[in-house]
Amino acid sequence: MAIKIKVTQKKSGIGRPETQRRTLKGLGLKHPNDSVVLQDTVAIRGMIRKVSHLVEVQAVE
Repeated sequence: MAIKIKVTQKKSGIGRPETQRRTLKGLGLKHPNDSVVLQDTVAIRGMIRKVSHLVEVQAVE
């Protein structure tokens, strides 16, 4: 069974560099308190690391 993670945006992307705003969009997050459930892959983990100060991550079963 594939491991999934829940990513929640906690802070706004306004005033952040364009690369961070595009990363949030790539994760499927549009505004604070938005949540998405994603597959736990190396690419997704890299995107989360880039915006780790803006999001919160939880494991989902």
